[in-house]
This record gives sequence, C-alpha cells and structure tokens, in this order.
Amino acid sequence: MLDSSEKVLQRKLIFNPEGAREASERRVINGNPTNIIELNNIKYAWAFDLYKTMGFSNFWIPEEIPLMEDKKQYERVLSDYERRAYELVLSFLIALDSFQVDMLKDFARMITAPEIEMALTAQEFQESVHAYSYQFILESVVDPIKADEIYNFWREDERLRERNEVVAEVYNEFIRKPSQENFIKAVIGNYILESLYFYSGFAFFYTLGRQGKMTNTVQQIKYINRDELTHVTLFRNMILSLQKEQPELFTPEIKKWISEYFKYAIDQEIKWGQYVTQDQILGINNTLIDRYIKYLGNLRVTQIGFQPLYPEITENPMKWIDDFRKINNTKTDFFQRKPQTYAKANELKW
Repeated sequence: MLDSSEKVLQRKLIFNPEGAREASERRVINGNPTNIIELNNIKYAWAFDLYKTMGFSNFWIPEEIPLMEDKKQYERVLSDYERRAYELVLSFLIALDSFQVDMLKDFARMITAPEIEMALTAQEFQESVHAYSYQFILESVVDPIKADEIYNFWREDERLRERNEVVAEVYNEFIRKPSQENFIKAVIGNYILESLYFYSGFAFFYTLGRQGKMTNTVQQIKYINRDELTHVTLFRNMILSLQKEQPELFTPEIKKWISEYFKYAIDQEIKWGQYVTQDQILGINNTLIDRYIKYLGNLRVTQIGFQPLYPEITENPMKWIDDFRKINNTKTDFFQRKPQTYAKANELKW
C-alpha cells in the first residue's frame, strides 16, 4: 500500500452519479462527491459563512479610493528609503497575489466539499481584486516607466527573486507531483503565505500611514489586509478539519516538516522586512520587525495545533497595528461617500 507521500490525490470528476449525497459524508479531500452543489445541507458551516463574507460583505472597488494626494507625497514627501521600500513591498505583494490567483484553482480541483470549494472561488476573486488594486496604485502614483520596473523588480533584485522562488516552490512541487503529502505541504505553504508573508509589508505601510503619509495607499492595504484575514481563517479551518478527518496524513515526518518550514518562513520574512526597510524608516526598525514576525509566527502556528517556536516572545511589539488597520478608523470620508456599497465590518475576529 502506498503511503501519503506517494499516493496521488485524484481530481474529482465533473459529474459523479455514484457519489454520496449526504452532507455528513463530505470530506475536505478524498471524499466521493456527486459534484452537484447542494446547499440545503451544509457540513462545513464556517466555509459557507466565509464564502458569503468574501463574496458579498467585503466587496470593494480600488478606484473608489483616490490616490492623487499620495502621488504628490511619493514625489515630494517620502524619503529615498521610504520610496524604495514602497516600491519593493508592492512588487512582492503583486507576486504573492499573482501566485494565489492561479494556485487556488488547483486547491479547488482537489476539494470534495462544495461549500469549501465555493469559499476558495470567492478567495480567488478577491486575490484578483488585490492584483488590480496594485495596478491602480502604480497607475495613480508612479510614472509608467517606474510602474513597469516595479512589476519586474524580481528580474533584477536577487533577494526578491529568491523570495518569489521560495514561496512558489511548495506550490510547484504539488503541481509536479500531486501526492497527498505534497497537498498538505502546499496547504501549509498557503497558510503561511496568507498569514505571514504579507505582514512586514503591511507593517511598513501602516508605519507610513501612522505618520500621515500615503494614507490612501494605506486605505487600499487595509482592505487587502481584511481580505487576507478571511483567507487565513479559511485555510486554518481546512487544516484543522484535515487533522480531524484524516490524522494519518499528519505523520511525525510531516509534523516535523511543518514546524521546520514555519521557522524557515519566519526567518525569511524577517530578513526580507529588514532588507526592505534598511533600518532607515521612522517608526519601524530591525528589532521590531524581528519580534513582530516571530510573534505572528507563534500565533499562526499555535492556531493549527503546534507549539510556539519562540516561547520567549509572548506579546505583540507593535500592538498599535491592531487598532490602526481597522477599516472604520480612517481619516477619509470614504464610507460617507459610498455607504450603500461597502460593508462596515472592522475586521475578522478569530
């Protein structure tokens, strides 16, 4: 008998008349669905709730946040270090959401519970909105030549190229060899991407916003951050459900890999955040980045049932971010202008 490292994960059929109809028989993977989306009975209520939140409550349009003032500040107010960090962070965020738009399709093909697949399709749409948001930011703030350079920084910047390759490799391994083990690794990679790899960049933008700089770019980032928290919750719940339904997939070797990969990812994110900011941005420094990312790493890994990797770090060194990122705590009149179009939820609680 093949173990999980060798057993191929089969894509579900488009229509399977011999599939099980009962919601109680649904599984995250390795189920036997008819592939008819029956929602009169739901097994994974959390997935259906997230689908509705992502699809309807958290909808937003990038163009509704004007960026002309940010363009002036980018040209006249930002320091050279701030401008460099602004460009590098955007370049990496563009890559992250680009990878997600494609990879979520591969996850969805293997998921055998329709309500989870629906949530993944809603996430994919949000990732596309994020990609469009970055394009709108670049179109509004920088000149076309610089925008093209930012999209292609990875071709010239070895650090950024390495980051992209590290993020993508765990996905590519599943695409090359769609085994159950590689699926688990790809899901963990997604969870880390959503819950960790965005966050030194978010912290940089919030540091600028706290000083009254690039506030409408920061407003776009707040919406993206809110979306990402729903994505974190989606994959966290998928991982917890997989652990419950198919504990045999989480062998001692896989558990060891998860802890080691988390530690590696934390180290990579710290080094990237420090490389981006060069310890030259007012309000954020190398020590804060180190402790903040380790704090987040502890939080994320314990939320899927593992021990903290840095037990000495128990408090968020940048607590102000939790309040600053809330959508309603904005200095613009954005909601007053379009109250009928946008939900006013502050942030996802989990």
